[in-house]
Parts: sequence; structure tokens; C-alpha cells
Amino acid sequence: MEEKKHKRRVHYSGKYPKKFEEKYKEHSPEKYQDIVEHVIAKGSTPAGMHISIMVKEILDFLQIKPGQQGLDCTLGYGGHTRKMLECLQGEGCIYGLDVDPIESEKTVARLRDAGFGDDIFHFRLINFANIDKVAEEAGKFDFVLADLGVSSMQIDNPERGFSYKIDGPLDLRLDPEHGESAAERLHNVTRDEFVGMLIENSDEPYAEEIADKVFNLMRKGKPMNTTTELRQAIEDALWKLPKDEKDQAVKKSCARVFQALRIDVNSEFEVLYSFLEKLPGILNPGGRVAILTFHSGEDRLVKKAFKELKKTGVFSEISADVIRPSAEECRINPRSKSTKMRWAIKANDL
Repeated sequence: MEEKKHKRRVHYSGKYPKKFEEKYKEHSPEKYQDIVEHVIAKGSTPAGMHISIMVKEILDFLQIKPGQQGLDCTLGYGGHTRKMLECLQGEGCIYGLDVDPIESEKTVARLRDAGFGDDIFHFRLINFANIDKVAEEAGKFDFVLADLGVSSMQIDNPERGFSYKIDGPLDLRLDPEHGESAAERLHNVTRDEFVGMLIENSDEPYAEEIADKVFNLMRKGKPMNTTTELRQAIEDALWKLPKDEKDQAVKKSCARVFQALRIDVNSEFEVLYSFLEKLPGILNPGGRVAILTFHSGEDRLVKKAFKELKKTGVFSEISADVIRPSAEECRINPRSKSTKMRWAIKANDL
């Protein structure tokens, strides 16, 4: 048997680690709980972790009871799933879905280590656009949660390419094993298609200027393969802005451009359309669904679908307005600020 070689941890300069791979203590919360708590108390998310958003509000609405069957459409780090599993008190089950083979493997292991066996928790590596296929296997559900946000551990890992703040490959795929990366997508669309993508997916006000710069650079043979290369192109596109406005404008445009590309690469609107269309068919009478959205495009789709289903009698109740995270939660977890929650209850006579 080949002896397993010891892998030394990455050393870093200075008092605190700065790079993702150097933050070994944050990556092991079970060993360094004090460090993790310190990072969270400062209003930051520990590397490789995700702080679940609006847990209390979700649980208050879902009213989970022992013996029920639930569905977490976007497993992520598993924080919401774990809290919902605890509500079952060992009776019933929850199905968790995700398309990310890298993070879901870690999450399932954490939930198993926490005592949730395959008698109460079932994982499926599948896109939540296919909830009808899950229901064919499992039956209908008493409660459903869909958190549409990207998890912090995906954002923070440079290898995934989700953040313009750190250098890495321009990937942005939730499932990095399938489909086109964002870099490949950029090289396969026209300039006008890119403009449309930026406007439709993120309401980018400088869509024309950014598209011109990006495509001029690519025509000259300069690649757009990394997050840094795209960020620099966006900054160069906005060079005419007044100095006192430029820094903030660049940050906001970078966030919007990366969002627009991520939505396109992962077909997020198409997935949401499919989910909302199939949702009524997988809920038991009286079943409850809560959805967390993170930008206006998503929220508009959910709001419209819920209103139409309430009008036709499929849903007996829907949230009158969006529910927002508390000021205290936004302070502790700044990434929660853009969150909107909407809920609906399926009519009992259906």
C-alpha cells in the first residue's frame, strides 16, 4: 500500500492570510471555531463557508412539522437544509438538489457527519428546473425552498471565476464540468448579443461602451480569459467618467457584468421559468413554498408567477410584498442586503 504523503499547509506573509488558499483555519470551522466566529463578527464570510440568509423568516413561514416531506432546490452549503431537517425531529425527509458537483459533495458529507442519514436526507445532483423528475421519484412535497443566490464558497474560490475582485479563470459555471465557460461564451457571441445580455440580465447603463471595449480588445487578439482581464476592460471602457465618480461606477459595472454573464452561462432565467411552471404540480394541497431572489429580474418573474397562480386559484395565499432581511442580519452578513423573499401556499382543494 502506497504511503500517503503529508501535505503541508500554505504559509502566508503578514499577520493575517489574504489569499483564499491561505485561510486554512477558516476552511476548518470545526477546528478553529473562534477564528470563524471572529471573521463573522466583523461582518465577513469565512473562506469556503456560506452564511444562510433569512433562516428565521423561512422557518416561520414554512411551519415544518415532523413527518412532512420537503425539498431544498438549491442545497449550497446546506445551512437552510440543516435547520429544516432539525424541524423534522427525525420524522419525514428532505430532498436536497444542486448542480455543483464540487461543493455538494462537501455539503452532503457535513450533513452526514451531523447525523442526518439517508433515511431522512436524500441528495440528488440535478438542476432544480427538473423538480418534476424528483417528484416522480419522491412524491409531492409539503414544503419547498429555493434560494437563488450563488453561495459564498463559490464566489470566494478564485478557481471558479465568480468574482471580479480576485484573479482567476473567467468561468462562472455552477457546474464546471458541463457547458461553456464565461470566457468561451464571450468568444462565441456577437457584440450586439453581448449588449443585449448586459441590458436584459443586469440593466447595465454602460452596456454599449463596455461591449465596444471588450470586442475591440478581442479583435486585436487580446484574450478575455480571466476575471482580471475582463475587469480591466470594464475599467478602460469607463475612462471618460469624472474621477470622483469613476471608482464606484467601475465597481458597480463589474458586479453587473459578471452577474449578466453568470445568468447567461447558467441559463438562470430559463431554469427559473421551468421551476415556476412545474412548481404547482409538485406541491401537496396546503404545501408551502419560499423563494429567495437576489436581483430585480428574478424577483419580477417570481412575483408575476405567484400573482397569476393566485388569480387562477392554484395558490390560496401569496406574500403581499417582499420580505427583507433585518438590519441586524445585513450588518452581520452584508451579502444578504439584496435578498428578497416571496412565499405562496397551495390551495387545499387542489
